[in-house]
Amino acid sequence: MGPEPDPGEPFVGRDAELARLFHAVDSASANPVVMLVGDMGTGKSALLDRAVRRAEAGGARVLRAEGSESEARLAFSALHQLLRPASAAVDALPERQRAAIRDAFGVAPSTPGRSGAPDPMLIGVAVLSLLSAPGDRRPVLVVLDDAHWFDRASLDVLSFVARRLEGEPVTMLIAVRGGDHLPGFDRHVPTLTLGPLDGAAANRLLDLQPRSPAGPTRRHILDQAGGNPLALVELTRAATAHDAAPGMPAGPLPLTDHLERIFAARLNGLPAATRRALLLLAAMDGVDTAIAVPAGLPDAGDETWMPAEEAVLVRRTGRDVRFRHPLVRSAVYHAASPGARRGAHLALAEMLREEPDRRAWHLAAACPGPDAAVSAELERTAARARRRGGHAAAARALQRAAELAPRREDGARLLVEAASAAVFTGDLARVEELAAAARTRTDDASLLASAAVQVGRLAMLTARHTAVFTRLTDTAEELAVSQPAAALDLLAGAAVVRFYSGEDTWRHRIRNILERLPGDAAHAGLRTWVRAVSDPFDGRAHLVSLLPRLAAEAKAGPEQLVAVGIMAWLLDETPWAVRVFDEAFERWESRGPLPEGLGGAIAWAHVERGRWDRAREACARITAVGRVTGLDHAVACAATVDATVLAHRGHASSARARAEEALALIDPLESRSVRVYARRALGAAAAAEGAYETAYDHLRMVFTADGAPVHYHASHPALADLAAAAVRSGRREEAAAIVERSARTLADDASPRLRALISRARGLLADPGDAEPHFRAALADPVLEHWPFERARALLDFAEWLRRRRRIAEARGPLTEALEIFRRLGAHPWTERTRAESRAAGLGVTDTAPDALAELSPQQRRIIHLAARGLTNREIGERLFLSPRTVGSHLYRSFPKLGITARSQLRDLLRGTRVTGSHRE
Repeated sequence: MGPEPDPGEPFVGRDAELARLFHAVDSASANPVVMLVGDMGTGKSALLDRAVRRAEAGGARVLRAEGSESEARLAFSALHQLLRPASAAVDALPERQRAAIRDAFGVAPSTPGRSGAPDPMLIGVAVLSLLSAPGDRRPVLVVLDDAHWFDRASLDVLSFVARRLEGEPVTMLIAVRGGDHLPGFDRHVPTLTLGPLDGAAANRLLDLQPRSPAGPTRRHILDQAGGNPLALVELTRAATAHDAAPGMPAGPLPLTDHLERIFAARLNGLPAATRRALLLLAAMDGVDTAIAVPAGLPDAGDETWMPAEEAVLVRRTGRDVRFRHPLVRSAVYHAASPGARRGAHLALAEMLREEPDRRAWHLAAACPGPDAAVSAELERTAARARRRGGHAAAARALQRAAELAPRREDGARLLVEAASAAVFTGDLARVEELAAAARTRTDDASLLASAAVQVGRLAMLTARHTAVFTRLTDTAEELAVSQPAAALDLLAGAAVVRFYSGEDTWRHRIRNILERLPGDAAHAGLRTWVRAVSDPFDGRAHLVSLLPRLAAEAKAGPEQLVAVGIMAWLLDETPWAVRVFDEAFERWESRGPLPEGLGGAIAWAHVERGRWDRAREACARITAVGRVTGLDHAVACAATVDATVLAHRGHASSARARAEEALALIDPLESRSVRVYARRALGAAAAAEGAYETAYDHLRMVFTADGAPVHYHASHPALADLAAAAVRSGRREEAAAIVERSARTLADDASPRLRALISRARGLLADPGDAEPHFRAALADPVLEHWPFERARALLDFAEWLRRRRRIAEARGPLTEALEIFRRLGAHPWTERTRAESRAAGLGVTDTAPDALAELSPQQRRIIHLAARGLTNREIGERLFLSPRTVGSHLYRSFPKLGITARSQLRDLLRGTRVTGSHRE
């Protein structure tokens, strides 16, 4: 825990840093998050305390949490500490949000009928709601001290919240030790680094001490402290105590050892009861104190603490007793004998019988060697943590359980389970470390194979495609005979990596290994997955015929249903895929803390089906989780989907920014899928602005120099857009060659959708007298209505061709249908283009409110559409991961632009443009 300095303690050399914090506190929306970084003793906690007093003087609510090493093992412990003063506000949250927080804290049973961990994104939305508190006009200061000791589950939620504080009356100040990695915060938070004090400030701090040192003692202190404020103060106290320097070392030591030795020296001479109380306090964590005090630990008013307070080791404030600094706690703990430490943990375990997770860790700390009973307690703790979404905490508990397991095979099993839990933290190095530890404990082929699968599950989500593919396929080949089921699992991951990469030679490697594996019925679904993901156009009709049976077999498991939906999307059975996804998510409230392999397929399916708001909601989830876990490739995938929707809706600059963000996150040679999707989005943005030469240049990059697809699945849907840009930029001949090459390659394995796109491309590129059969073929199959944007584009192209051939009456039907689709989708550029064509065809077109939507930001448009569907601010916030206050603010700013005054007017407004049956004479 950080210290709690007396307001009157000397405080020098940090004026600039303090001014920066005060500015952040005074203008929360402009500076919502600031991170203080510095070594122990540099003054982080003292600065935070002054910021707290500033905020409280201004009437702000303050929520504070302080990390401790022991609490890092307990899922959501830091978040629990932060929100404890806001328990009444938690009770006032909507049911789903309230249940998510209570489940995370383990203070209430899960909602009946629910399974799995609480949704971390829903927890984040709930915390946003608590902080923004629309009914409370006061600003909020969130203080996270010693955040490097926060548990991972809490950090995931808090980093999610931190990225959404812009515009909220909330400031978040974070203190973290220099050199420590804080997941989720690194690239998104302004940093204020606390270095050593300069010579003048260091001397001034010494001058302000009650007994200011002089002469050689001062020089020795300045030399040893190295500008560290805590060291300057404590070395001075040690050097001047009783006109001696009992704590001064004979020679230089590392600073923390130096200070710990000084603090430990102060224990000498303390009464035995005080030393025992200090050791208990050092062995427990912050939440333990509420239970331990009535069970035997002296409370803050007990005289037992007075000698420790006089020795400047603790501070008593109200009912709390706290160490003045984490180094004091460390010194007290490590100065005790191993036997005394074990006794303290056993005493705490006895006090905490009603807190099984905390009790298990104290029992583990008291174990001098293997202990089967304590190992089993930790395993049960891990199971509870996983149910609450605390995967990092579960991995820690399982690793410690493995260390205490008397049998090596049990230890190996527990380490593999720890690796399985760690997969969901996104920390590949950690998963690999646990798997390697398991391999040193066992020769069991099944366990070793399982360890390899766990590493592969996470590795496939990273951007290291070449290295990961080689590892997965090599291991799958090694296990093909002895562990075929594990080999197939690894090959399923390799197929995902093949999709992300788009490397064509890998298809043959996957097929060769798959042919060596037994084709038993129990694993038919996984074999189909490998084939559909790695090569969806080889025997497409047969793969499609397997989908109904696979879906029926997957009814019991939403995750399996999602896998079937992804296969359906890959096979261009998008309507089928969307239905399966909907069914899965209706029964799967918790989607897990990581995007699964090819999770972006869900968002793409919504784009193709015309459910663009749903697609962006999926992107927001993938982006939030991917950023927290450091999975840049997942973030890049989501960015390309988002960019595509923004481009279709006419937000070209925002689309370009998202596409460029995606390209910056990946190696274009390693990830052809993201590269192609980003270029398609950039082409769509250029086309929406009428910049057809630029559009063609981007779309041409979706194919190689000789016209082959850069990516075996992602490139083909760009054929019609390529043709449209080519016609308007004078590249007709080159584009025609690319279209025909793809048509020959796909041949009979082309889906109805791709056949329609090829027909539309041919119609655009054909001589005017030969185009009609191609356009009619592009519109012939009724199933193509399930790709509304693509159908509307084909209708518009055909209508334009008809009007140019002076077949105006025939053009009106396609124009009317196209305009209705574009309007419903919110595809503003295409709506305007179709309006112009409709007027030229003599159709009366009413220009109404949807034009006003163009003045709104993409975020505001999404909120308006959801509000028009009747969702409340809280429900919209849950969908878009915003606070209700932010939603309300967007609506307040949007209504004047739309010319309305009430929410009830939104539905009528969005009905928008209507095409009349009349036409100009």
